[in-house]
Amino acid sequence: MLDQETAVAEPQPGRKQWLNRTVAGAGLTSALGDFCYETTTVILPGFLAVLGLPAAVLGTIEGIADAVASFTKMFSGYVADKLGHRKLLVLVGYALTPLGQILLAVALGWPMLLLGRIVSWFGKGLRGPLRDAIVIQAVSPETRGRAFGFHRAADTIGAVLGPLLGVALLGWAQSLPGADAAGSFRWVLWLSVIPGVLAVVAFLTLVQDPAHSPNPKLKFFSTLRGLPSRFKSYLGAVGLFGVGDFSHSLLILAATQLLTGSMGVVHAAQVAGLLYVWRNVVQVVASYPIGVLADRVGHLPVLVAGYALGTLTAVLTGAAFWFAIDSVILLGVIFLVAGLYVAVQEALESTVTAEMVSEDRLAMCVGALGTVNGMAKFVSSAAVGVLWTALSPVLSFGAAALFMGLGTFALVRVREP
Repeated sequence: MLDQETAVAEPQPGRKQWLNRTVAGAGLTSALGDFCYETTTVILPGFLAVLGLPAAVLGTIEGIADAVASFTKMFSGYVADKLGHRKLLVLVGYALTPLGQILLAVALGWPMLLLGRIVSWFGKGLRGPLRDAIVIQAVSPETRGRAFGFHRAADTIGAVLGPLLGVALLGWAQSLPGADAAGSFRWVLWLSVIPGVLAVVAFLTLVQDPAHSPNPKLKFFSTLRGLPSRFKSYLGAVGLFGVGDFSHSLLILAATQLLTGSMGVVHAAQVAGLLYVWRNVVQVVASYPIGVLADRVGHLPVLVAGYALGTLTAVLTGAAFWFAIDSVILLGVIFLVAGLYVAVQEALESTVTAEMVSEDRLAMCVGALGTVNGMAKFVSSAAVGVLWTALSPVLSFGAAALFMGLGTFALVRVREP
């Protein structure tokens, strides 16, 4: 049982250097992994468009995939804390991503697209909490912000290079004699398998899992009941925000639809992909400075500011549809704000978790965080897509903004101990 409100591990000898082999290796692995699956994120909306599938299908696919990842995170964190086998599970998780890409490349309709996304996101859910726990325990508590800032920056470099290459290859494939629109997207998906395989090799050879003793007496439900009340309040705020925190595949789709009238669907999909790359560039540039700032002023207050930017993203997207904005510059502002809030969210949610729980249950608690996020995003992505199709995109993004704002307010109420 965890009966203390805060149980922060003391720095241990040999962990003073935050930029060590494990942090650097995890960053490289994540960069390659993101190179693989973020290429899909940026071209999937366009792929669905040429297959004639509506926004509701994209929202449902992304929502189900997020839900699968969320339940996997809780399970993987519990198994890792109980048995002590973290690195092997992370390797399996990274191996499933290129397998999912192959399924997407051969898909003819939504069932295979859904299966491919589920396989990839199962792998993502399996590896995420365990990789984060390894990084947390490889550095001292006072440098977690910058370590995670560096890791997320490296992670997002792959999310920049992958979509850039994907957009370029998509344009090249379109110019081939006899090429059809769907075949161009399939070429990009096949090529994205290569960095996915390299990610497995990088993690296997570079990352060293810090000493992690198994805890065979760990009980799943009793451990959940015994989590600190402050951490439970934190999970509630994260979940409320997450109900509005829609998949950014829908943000790409929004830009595609807004630009299609003036550019055509293929060109609009390419520009929307480049806007997503711009979002990722912002995240790369901002992640490490945000981590340093959080180490100095506190992780929780900076996370609150990031949640406020997330709310602003949804408001601006709804306004773009209301005013029928087709300006690439104005849409670029929306993706800029999105990049800033994602940089804060991804760099600090796990570090705030580590401040509230003990290390012997860290992987499970990071998994609980991921589960809450994933379940909320399942509701958000599916609901935004359905509301968009059935009613209007203005209403769908307005509802997202409402829940993100409520989550931000709830996070403000999670007091420092």
